Amino acid sequence: MPQSNIEVARSVRHFIVENLRSARRFLKRCDRSIDIDSLTFDVLDEHTRPSEVAAMLAPMERGEDMAIVSEAGCPAVADPGSDAVAEAQRRGYRVCPLVGPSSILLALMASGFNGQTFAFAGYLPVDQHARTARLREMQRRIERERQTQIFIETPYRNNRLIRELTATLPHNMLLCVATDITGPRQNITTKTLARWAAEPADIDRVPSIFLLFRQD
Repeated sequence: MPQSNIEVARSVRHFIVENLRSARRFLKRCDRSIDIDSLTFDVLDEHTRPSEVAAMLAPMERGEDMAIVSEAGCPAVADPGSDAVAEAQRRGYRVCPLVGPSSILLALMASGFNGQTFAFAGYLPVDQHARTARLREMQRRIERERQTQIFIETPYRNNRLIRELTATLPHNMLLCVATDITGPRQNITTKTLARWAAEPADIDRVPSIFLLFRQD
């Protein structure tokens, strides 16, 4: 992590976090001298009501800095932290993104797909009919606009998602699966859906990014 980010971690006293326990451990890894018990934490996760977010920015009303710590991935991208950022923007507070890895862009860089035009769709719908419709729309965008389609899934459903893709989309379409990016089990593989069907991978419970494109 850049030294400038560690300096921010040392100086900020108020945090909005997705998971309290892992955020506290993360800060200790940044600098063991940080007095965790002197800090304040507000939890902003998928269960937080929108009406609760504004009160979390009380320190900023007093002119104090705050930081967002996400559980995984890039803060505020497919992440509940975006609600706090939106509230800060509405109030006219200065918002400063910190330099760090984005699994979305790292996956795109390593996929071999079109980096000139691409779309991140976040999580696919849970409803089966809606999921199929979304995948068909992705297929149309790939074929008409040559636009790389990027999306994610709850990790324990990764294997099922690959089976759905191979059953729904043309077998000559390319799928890149980028797992555990920057982690010890990192693997980024691009091959046709036909090959994914014949050579399935066991990636359940491993954080992954999925990208679709087509062969020329």
